[in-house]
Amino acid sequence: MIQSQTLLNVADNSGARKLMCIRIVGASNQRYAHIGDVIVAVIKEAKPTSALKRSEVIKAVIVRTCKEFKCDDGMIIRYDDNAAVVINKDRNPVGTRIFGAIPLELHQNFDKIVSLAREVI
Repeated sequence: MIQSQTLLNVADNSGARKLMCIRIVGASNQRYAHIGDVIVAVIKEAKPTSALKRSEVIKAVIVRTCKEFKCDDGMIIRYDDNAAVVINKDRNPVGTRIFGAIPLELHQNFDKIVSLAREVI
């Protein structure tokens, strides 16, 4: 469960390293975001040679959370970290590689992210 002020790792090679959640997109009073939700975030740490700079406001989709979630087939998945992938206005990933395991439930709305990932659970 991701809420405002939560720090997240970046699971792609867009150039950002750490994000902080500012807002959850989609509902005015939604408090927590789960896997597959889009958030507005600020870049807290970035690589010096990247196009994305520190304190830049971006959109990202959550791909991993420490809080366990139940898949459609009944399997329960829990990750070691909170992670997100930076997306553009067309909901496509900014980076060209996705690191770490990605849940298959993202395929419904973010099929490009699932196709770039090496591990799909």
